[in-house]
Amino acid sequence: MVNLSTLMNRLLQRATWLKIHLYLALFIGFFFALMGLTGSVSVYREAIDEFLNPQLVIEHPAGQRQSLDKIMRAVQNAHPDLTGAWTLEMPRTPHSMLTAWYDKPGKTFFELYAPLMVSVNPYTADVVTSRYWGQTFTTWLLDMHTQLRLDKFGWNVIGLFGVLLMVSVTTGLYLWWSDARRLLQAFTVRHNAGLMRLLFDVHRLLGLVIAPALLVLAFTGIQLSYPEVLENMVGASGMEHGETGRTLISTARPNKNPTGLESAEFIARAGFPRAELRRVTTPAGDTGIYRINLRQPSEINQRHPFTTVWVDRWSGQIKEVRNPATFSTGETMLEWLWPLHTGEALGTLGRFMWFITGLGVCFLYFTGVMHWLYRHGKIQDRAVDISALRPLAERAEQGFYRVAVALLIVSVLAGRWAMPHLKTGYAALRQWIVHRSG
Repeated sequence: MVNLSTLMNRLLQRATWLKIHLYLALFIGFFFALMGLTGSVSVYREAIDEFLNPQLVIEHPAGQRQSLDKIMRAVQNAHPDLTGAWTLEMPRTPHSMLTAWYDKPGKTFFELYAPLMVSVNPYTADVVTSRYWGQTFTTWLLDMHTQLRLDKFGWNVIGLFGVLLMVSVTTGLYLWWSDARRLLQAFTVRHNAGLMRLLFDVHRLLGLVIAPALLVLAFTGIQLSYPEVLENMVGASGMEHGETGRTLISTARPNKNPTGLESAEFIARAGFPRAELRRVTTPAGDTGIYRINLRQPSEINQRHPFTTVWVDRWSGQIKEVRNPATFSTGETMLEWLWPLHTGEALGTLGRFMWFITGLGVCFLYFTGVMHWLYRHGKIQDRAVDISALRPLAERAEQGFYRVAVALLIVSVLAGRWAMPHLKTGYAALRQWIVHRSG
């Protein structure tokens, strides 16, 4: 029987860590790459969705936005059979649509998450389009990223993959750090030792560079998959992404003068005059209550801030307020999870870094598998000869201006000839993508 000391010695051996890193890459690496790719695309999903659906972009916004009450009437007229609560999400930019969400429409009622998304022009209150989550290209990809399109089971699997990704990154760092001879080699990329060596050097360097970002993404992804774990640890509740806090009901008597959407927003703003309106959820039934979601300038969340005011429809009174300024340290930690995972907490540069990191995971998987196939004799190495590029570089340097002028002339002539064909090809490509995205 192996004693504990022997077992620990085996676990600390470099060969053991190498096997763990290798087997995770071979058996789970494809899913790591899939999560990275879909996550990278989802970073810019709103922009991609608007590119694929030009009708969602308001080219020339003009005038004042219509009242929330008028917009809500337009949505209800477009879907008179949906009588429950609606959530109006304010436009991201002056060129964006207002989105009305209905959580459980009859068509997708039994799916884990497939709300109806109604796009409304906020300046005219015209309903532009109605779509279901998961049936558009970008929401399909996001579902693949969050739950592999397998609903609750897939959600839990993705959380487990997050744990395994942290193990894979940690073992990779250990393999780099455990051998002093390899510390400097990690920063060396050799192009004259064959293609396999070049790919492996880039694999090692890229893994080292993006390891901190991967650990952050994996950790926050795990917490988003299992939010109750961290909530129980910090003693908080209702902090899960998409959660709205406690469910409140109206205790006032229904009357003929209910508070409208605009009035409810005005009442909610009393305590937060500098806050930006992000969402308004309408009451459902006689006991329903308005939920006004605001964003204070100090909040890190852009799309899903936590400032919430509940307003009674019948009495017009504020029933409860949730103010992130009063959050505990644990609640503040939970508040950071979603914007840190999506990159919005880090601004434009941070989102781009997350985009590159996701693509980097795909490259790590590809180069790792290539190296393994080479080590087992499945593929052959080949030389990488960059010396042929040196004469070209010297000639380009010597004749830079002549080449630049020639390229400019050729570009203008070719552009005049090719522009009609490019427009036709671009239109056909967009039509194909839209058709494939449903």
